[in-house]
Amino acid sequence: MFRTLATLVAAPNDPFTPADAVFTFHPEQLSRWLDEIWASGGVSTLAPIFTDNPVPLGDPAAIRMTAIPSNLILQSFQSGVARPAPPTTFPLPFGYNPPAVGLGGKLLWDHMFYAYLLESTGIFEIFAEVVRRYVVGESLPAPSVETMAWVRATEELFFRDPPLFRVGGLTSQLRPDARVNRRNAYWRMFGLDLPHPTPGVAGQPWKRDAVATSNTRFIEMWNELLRQVWLGIENDRNTSGSNPTDSSYVAYLCQTIGEMLRLRRLGGMLSREEFSNVCMLSWFHLTVEHESAVVRDLSANAGLAGGNPADRLATVGARVGVAPSRQARELFELGTVVSPLLWSIELRMFDAPQQAELLYRSRDIVDPRPAQTMNRIIDLWQSATGERVKDLAVTVRKPAAQVRSAQPSKLLPTSVLSAGNAPAAPSTNGHHPAVRVPRP
Repeated sequence: MFRTLATLVAAPNDPFTPADAVFTFHPEQLSRWLDEIWASGGVSTLAPIFTDNPVPLGDPAAIRMTAIPSNLILQSFQSGVARPAPPTTFPLPFGYNPPAVGLGGKLLWDHMFYAYLLESTGIFEIFAEVVRRYVVGESLPAPSVETMAWVRATEELFFRDPPLFRVGGLTSQLRPDARVNRRNAYWRMFGLDLPHPTPGVAGQPWKRDAVATSNTRFIEMWNELLRQVWLGIENDRNTSGSNPTDSSYVAYLCQTIGEMLRLRRLGGMLSREEFSNVCMLSWFHLTVEHESAVVRDLSANAGLAGGNPADRLATVGARVGVAPSRQARELFELGTVVSPLLWSIELRMFDAPQQAELLYRSRDIVDPRPAQTMNRIIDLWQSATGERVKDLAVTVRKPAAQVRSAQPSKLLPTSVLSAGNAPAAPSTNGHHPAVRVPRP
């Protein structure tokens, strides 16, 4: 959200960078502005355009029942953050823009997967140490007044309990550790852990109460979707020969992933957690996305005016002795491009085979950007995770003319095996398997 705000408040000949223009707002204004954005509805305003079912937040009332009352927002609770009107149409992923889509001045926030990918870079732990060092000592270079404004706002917004009744108020006596709370949300939604340990936390308490309700198959289905889309991209370039691409299977994978994610949102569960997490990670992303004051004061400008956020983060991390992920560069870009894709999947945009073809077709099509963006996502994902999602697209001929199927059988549940094809039961050596035979 803060990256979006930076694009809205940036002005020509402004002495501040877009990042510093945001950081100069008082933290109370920014906190109230987040409540204004939450109350405006965000992604829930898109749901009626694509589906009659509940919004991706789990329930049409998920925002209405948790937002600050409108009379407070419109009267005594206004943030005072001047916001030029955003575009009237929502830039749906890959340039696929039905003319009916409009937001009426509302702003959208990123998918929770954006927060997971950004936090996987190590950016939160690095800037937590930067803020700590600035407020308790003088081990870092002398800050400018703009950097101290950033330090104050960062500590107020993300390292203390927020004011009562705000949308970001997620810590309490029942869940006091914000780091654990975020990992709990990632585990429930995606079945994924962050790649670095949690300071001061033993074990994995975020999994204790999730029991069997986490989407542990999400990453399996996600990797398979990328494999099948790459198969489609490869075969779309063919001018002759067979084409094993199955648009129905791609649509099935999109539908399954969407169902997994929506299942974790029933009744509005994880909606405030998602909003709070993506807002916080967008704050730190914005810090290294531009030559902000804190980047300049720490001499982390990456050597170029248009330097890469990952390079800036690595330099800041070296200052405070915390190393970022080696895949930070891919993760920064992935977070930006994957977020709208997952929102679209939850909105059922690719549940039909003819819609799923947009993910891999670039020939004889009006807009090739969907396939181009998916190609980039696949490249980044394979580089960041080491998952060889492109390998399945290679047809391997085995002895006896056996050809590797484009749709792997491992995704089929064992219940669909017929009795004749089911594996034989292991021998019990004449004894009932439930009876233990005592040793002589």
